[in-house]
Amino acid sequence: MTTDQPLPIAAIVYRPTDHIEPVLLEAARALAGEGVQLGGILQHDIPTTINDPCGMELEDLATGERFPLSQDLGSGSEACRLDPDALAHAAVAVRGALERGAELVFINKFGAQEASGSGLRAEMAMAVTSGVPVITAVGERFLDEWRHFTGGATALLDPKVDDILAWWHELPAQN
Repeated sequence: MTTDQPLPIAAIVYRPTDHIEPVLLEAARALAGEGVQLGGILQHDIPTTINDPCGMELEDLATGERFPLSQDLGSGSEACRLDPDALAHAAVAVRGALERGAELVFINKFGAQEASGSGLRAEMAMAVTSGVPVITAVGERFLDEWRHFTGGATALLDPKVDDILAWWHELPAQN
């Protein structure tokens, strides 16, 4: 069966100079204020020291729990700071939100992990195939991988809260 309507999966396309986290957080708060049952995870940057401005944590939108996303690899390390245990924790959070009936799933980013076939890619697909809309942020450099992942059936949004809210309100289930 085919449809002319895109899947309810949207990407906020951003440039390296865009600060996308506050946009996603503000949109999530607005939708929660409307009574939308949210699931998924969003990133918060938490500078831990002046010399380490890259601390990150994730917030489970369904429970409010926050957990570290980055790991301390020591001074001088140039390796990826993404904590694989945190990624697994995030996957469990998304799956749990789907089991509890989330109406909309936020995923902080479709980034390098997802572009390479891992990360929260399976959870995004699980949500969409379960009929739950997904919104995420995609850096311009991963736009080709995003289009491949979605088969082109995606809404591409500017990094603006109003665009996210309009996308949500225009979904068929919201009319």
